[in-house]
Amino acid sequence: MKRLTTPISEAAIRDLKVGDEVLLNGRVVLSRDIGHKYMVEKKPDWLKPILAEAVIYHCGPVVAKQQDGTWTFVSAGPTTSIREEPYQGDVMRHFNLKGVIGKGGMAGKTLQACQEVPAVYLHAIGGAASLIAQSVQQVLGVHKYDFGVPEAIWVIQVKDFPAVVTMDAHGNSLHDTVRQQSKAVLERLLA
Repeated sequence: MKRLTTPISEAAIRDLKVGDEVLLNGRVVLSRDIGHKYMVEKKPDWLKPILAEAVIYHCGPVVAKQQDGTWTFVSAGPTTSIREEPYQGDVMRHFNLKGVIGKGGMAGKTLQACQEVPAVYLHAIGGAASLIAQSVQQVLGVHKYDFGVPEAIWVIQVKDFPAVVTMDAHGNSLHDTVRQQSKAVLERLLA
């Protein structure tokens, strides 16, 4: 198990390989479809210093607002990442983003950006939303709340967030490997 702390150095990113299990600590920014579209279209300068010290997590959380105005994460499971494929590479390049967390993997544009930036894609465990929420230590801020709770841009502090590297900075993608192996098995079964 490798421990990563944001901001993640380029050397640490290049050291990661597909299959590495990690525990992530530090700042994470939650963003989904509307947030990614906003980042690509508006390129907001206010977000650059935040993302310089964070990774993006594809997640629409379930949160509870406390009487003192603070937030508690109830559920923080990953959402399907492929929906962000049209935007993710551009977001990674523009904001020099070192990591993305989600579920299900991404495709060629994101893998290319992982090599260029460099960055990694971390696969979070689907179905473990309440467990992952326990890694959220604090909500540091919420931006674009007008997008709605699941689409807002949440900035959180995490401790020991579990994930697996499934796309690395060396052009390797576990998702592509599984897809190719599955296709070969299907072809044998159909033959």
